[in-house]
Amino acid sequence: MTTQGQILVYGGRKVEISICTKFFLFGFNTLFWLIGIALIAIGVWAWTEKGFFDNISQVSDIPFDPVVLIISIGMVMFILSFAGCVGSLRENICLLKFFSTILGIIFFSELVCTILTFLYKDWFNQKFNDFIDTTITKYRDDPDLQNIIDFGQQKLECCGGVQGPQDWESNIYFNCSSSIELNGIAYRPVESCGVPFSCCAHGDVNFDGIANTQCGYGVRTKKESDWSEDIWTDGCIEKFEQFLRQETIFVSGIFIGVALLQIVPICFAQNMISDIEAIKATWVR
Repeated sequence: MTTQGQILVYGGRKVEISICTKFFLFGFNTLFWLIGIALIAIGVWAWTEKGFFDNISQVSDIPFDPVVLIISIGMVMFILSFAGCVGSLRENICLLKFFSTILGIIFFSELVCTILTFLYKDWFNQKFNDFIDTTITKYRDDPDLQNIIDFGQQKLECCGGVQGPQDWESNIYFNCSSSIELNGIAYRPVESCGVPFSCCAHGDVNFDGIANTQCGYGVRTKKESDWSEDIWTDGCIEKFEQFLRQETIFVSGIFIGVALLQIVPICFAQNMISDIEAIKATWVR
C-alpha cells in the first residue's frame, strides 16, 4: 500500500497515485455496488413473495427463471463493484486487477454476442418470433408475462406478433372457434374472436376513467378493413423493428454508453495499477 498523496521520481518522471483517479473509481463502484444490492433485493422479493414467472418454463422456451438472471447480474455487480471500491480506496493491486480483468471479460463477451447477433440475425429473429408466438398462445397462463405483453402492445401501439391481431387466433380464449360446454350446452366465451384490451387504439378507459378491459371483445368478427377503427393492426415484431430503425441514434447511444461504463473504469483501474507498481518498484531500488 502507498501513502495517500505520495509522490516519487521514477524513470525521470514524477509518480503519484492520482486522487482524481482513486476517488472516481471509488465513487463509480459505490454507485454500482448500491445498484447491485437493489437488483438482488428486487430479485429475492420477486422470487419469494410475488412468484414472478413461476411457470416460465411452461409458457415459453426460456429454460430458466428470469429472476435468477436478475439476481445473478446483481451479484456480479455487487462483487465487482465491491472489489473496485476496496481496491481503489486501499490501493490494492490484486483487487484492482480482478476488477479490471473481469470487467474486460464481460465487455469482450458482450462484443462477441453483438457480432454473433448480426452474423446470425435470421436465426435470432426466428427464435424471437417463436418466443412471441408461444407467449401469445400461453397469454393467460402467467399473469406477469401477460402484463409484459400488454405493456409492450400499449407502448409500441401494436397487436399480436408477425401477422398482427390475427395471431391471437392461436390463443384458446380469443379463438373464434372456441367454446365452453356447460350443462351439455356449448357457450361462446365473451373474449372469443377478440383481442386483449392492450390492442385498443383509442385508449383503455371508459367514461368513468376506469380501465375498459372489454374494448377488444369480438373485434375480429368485423371485416379486417374495419379493425383499424378499434385496434392497432400492426404486428409488434414489425413495430419493434421500426422503432429500432427510427431510433438508431438512441439505440446507438445506449450501446456506446454501456461500452463507456465498462471501458472508462478499466482504463482508470489500469492507470492506478501502473502508478502503484511504479511506486513499489522504487522501494525495491
